[in-house]
Amino acid sequence: MITENPDDPRRFLAHLPVGERLPIPEDAAPSWSIFPYEGELTVRPLDAPVLPEPGRHGEAGAAECHECRRPEEDFVWTDEHWRLRAFDAPHGLPAVLFLGPREHHDLMDLPPARAVELGPMLQRVERAVLALGGIGRVHVNRWGDGGAHLHLWLIARPEGQRQLIGSTLALWMDLLPPLPDELRADTLHRIATAMAADGGTAHA
Repeated sequence: MITENPDDPRRFLAHLPVGERLPIPEDAAPSWSIFPYEGELTVRPLDAPVLPEPGRHGEAGAAECHECRRPEEDFVWTDEHWRLRAFDAPHGLPAVLFLGPREHHDLMDLPPARAVELGPMLQRVERAVLALGGIGRVHVNRWGDGGAHLHLWLIARPEGQRQLIGSTLALWMDLLPPLPDELRADTLHRIATAMAADGGTAHA
């Protein structure tokens, strides 16, 4: 039943078929040429909603936030207000990076001075990644369901690999054979050096 209270979060849940398997529409992602899987797929049944939602890591503040406690050597590049680090797990893409503020903020409470810097910082990281050569595009994503410390993903697609374009790039990231260690280290060093050319400190 749809609630009459316009502020009730359940108003967006009432139409969902909890516990049922959904059909895959003909024009959904599995039919796209960029979708990484083929064969018969089954959609998982929808779980029942959890309200209120459990808090994310770092929701209680900087004192419990792993991101705030990371040492400088965990990062590719840092300056007074911003830090850039690489995705820890092995992957086969040219670069997968996180840009976030040094201080403990999420997007909606980012101070005005940092919010003004965010767009130029994203441009700066993108330029550093594109300067590697062989990069078709740099995707920028913000999900934020796991941690309360703002982190924007910058995911580079190798030039020419058109099957990896678009929103399924993050799925391919889990499937491609990892970059050789030497290539990954050189890539991060070049990104760090490019970032530091405009200020801040390179750590890779």
